[in-house]
Amino acid sequence: MLEHPSNGAIEQMARWVAGLTAGAVPQMVNDIARNCLIDTVGVMAAGSVTPVAERAFVLAQLSGATGVCRVIGRAASLDVRQACFVNGVAAHALDFDDNCYAGFVHGSAVIAPAAVAMAQHLDASGQDLLTAFVAGAECEYALGAASHNVLYDLGWWTTGVLGPVGSCAAAAWLLRMDWQRTASALGLAVAGAAGIKACFGTDAKPFLAGRASEAGVTAALMASIGASGPHDAFEHRNGFARLFNGGEFDATGFDALGQRWSLQQPGIDVKRIPVCLSSHAAVDAVAQLLQQHDIAIDDIARIVCDVPPIVIANLVHDDPVSPQQAQFSMPFAIAASLLYGTLELRHLNVATLDDQRLRTLMRKIGMTSSSAWDDPQVRADAPEGARVTLTLVDGTTLDGMRAHARGAAREPLGDGEIDRKFMACLANAGLAASSATWLAQWRALEHQASARALLA
Repeated sequence: MLEHPSNGAIEQMARWVAGLTAGAVPQMVNDIARNCLIDTVGVMAAGSVTPVAERAFVLAQLSGATGVCRVIGRAASLDVRQACFVNGVAAHALDFDDNCYAGFVHGSAVIAPAAVAMAQHLDASGQDLLTAFVAGAECEYALGAASHNVLYDLGWWTTGVLGPVGSCAAAAWLLRMDWQRTASALGLAVAGAAGIKACFGTDAKPFLAGRASEAGVTAALMASIGASGPHDAFEHRNGFARLFNGGEFDATGFDALGQRWSLQQPGIDVKRIPVCLSSHAAVDAVAQLLQQHDIAIDDIARIVCDVPPIVIANLVHDDPVSPQQAQFSMPFAIAASLLYGTLELRHLNVATLDDQRLRTLMRKIGMTSSSAWDDPQVRADAPEGARVTLTLVDGTTLDGMRAHARGAAREPLGDGEIDRKFMACLANAGLAASSATWLAQWRALEHQASARALLA
């Protein structure tokens, strides 16, 4: 095997992954990870019926590669790599999957398909699946924290860039590779990582999530049969730090792997409504004002949302013409939530966008970003927060503020709310009849002897 000099971050991650045991993971971290898996499998099932997921499945079938890894939401199985791709596309197809502020990344949509597929490929236990997910999440979020979100601000889509690392780490743990091969796997994953934010509002976004999941697993499999990868992929003069991150890279966080857990802090934001998280705090703030002051929709003359610059950069569609664009539209998120009482998967369609009541209300909603967000501490405390001002037809103005949305790590959804979301997602895929049984099995994940039986 090719010898590598010690080069820091990748080898730190590799040594931690190779040495991680299920017993080393605190119960609270396991509880968070289990909720992430339940939430992601649910949105995977819901996303499986979208056109982009259907196309991904058709493409995977063209390869002719069959296997034992189930396509969530379908009575079909694929080989481990194709299953990662198809399930990864489905997991992000509806933009209903979770986020983490360590990297501004959709982590679970990439890591969960990898852990689930590899666990089936090897017929690992439910406990092993859970631990593999933790390994992937902690490595990916440590890398996200090391980037200080520079690459996101530069226009890279972090899910595509960081995701292969999480996918690879999860797969490498299940493959029980030594630290040298794990380091090569991670180097391979970093070397081929990519993703640009021009993907927003198009099929490219879920496509890149699926590719990131597949890429990480492919890197792990390559390394498992002897392929080498750059152990200095972060620090190399033509590596991650310089090319993706403007030369900035804080590797100190890798020392804390297994001591501080990113799944706890900064934690995971689980979405309550199926649109970009950048809109959620504003939606909650507006709804709170209407409830507190007993305001009718017809009383609203104008809604202005004062938000951080990143929110304006993400929510680029003020007048969406497709459901995908609507998911990145502040006017749509607020107007639909007000008109229909909440925003659900059933509202993401052309018929909703053609509703003239919706269009009229959307035209009353705007965004701005004041100098208040120039303060780094304010942005840190409310990274996608919102100050909203409602002007009523009688001239009255009302102000409200939400630093974060309900479902954020600081105000998490309860297990019951996550379970109801899971059931609704499976119903969206026509799987309501089996949803209660399947949920009970996932809730008892650590006690499942076989990942293949769990997904059968």
